[in-house]
Amino acid sequence: MKGITRLSPLTKRREIQSTIHNALAELVSRNTVSHVITQNIDNLHQASGVPPEKTIELHGNTTYATCLDCGARYEIAPLRLAFDKAGMVPDCSCGGYIKPATISFGQAMPEAAMRAALEAALACDLFLVLGSSLVVYPAAGFPLQAKREGAKLVILNRTPTDQDANADLVIREGIGPTLAAAVALL
Repeated sequence: MKGITRLSPLTKRREIQSTIHNALAELVSRNTVSHVITQNIDNLHQASGVPPEKTIELHGNTTYATCLDCGARYEIAPLRLAFDKAGMVPDCSCGGYIKPATISFGQAMPEAAMRAALEAALACDLFLVLGSSLVVYPAAGFPLQAKREGAKLVILNRTPTDQDANADLVIREGIGPTLAAAVALL
């Protein structure tokens, strides 16, 4: 099968994600999108070019770790080396535990990220929902808060959500091709 490349489902998924993240990065760079509020923890928004200050990560990020007590940031690579050497991750200099910078079940949502997301939702004139079931709260509440403040609500999702009736526009298509086409038209 010379000349034919077969894509694994994971490779295809990464290509679609890249299309979506690159389109969002382009919208942010044009100042068309002020912020990206995400529940994803994979750092793909920043990797695609969305500046960290424009990315609001509600559930954290797996690419670094933080101290549970003082919030100090730690890069994963040195922690991994320490773990490989000693079989455990060292404690923070404050004595607190260090864990990946993601929200675990039962852990409180990050106050700063929640405040930033609310401020962005209340200040926007268009709230665009991409590929969300809109069932995980408190994140699912941001589109409704934006709508109550006068923003238009657009939901781009393959399956129906409980918020479709509140939306000004619902698009049932793939996110990557639809968003890429929209960016090309701007």
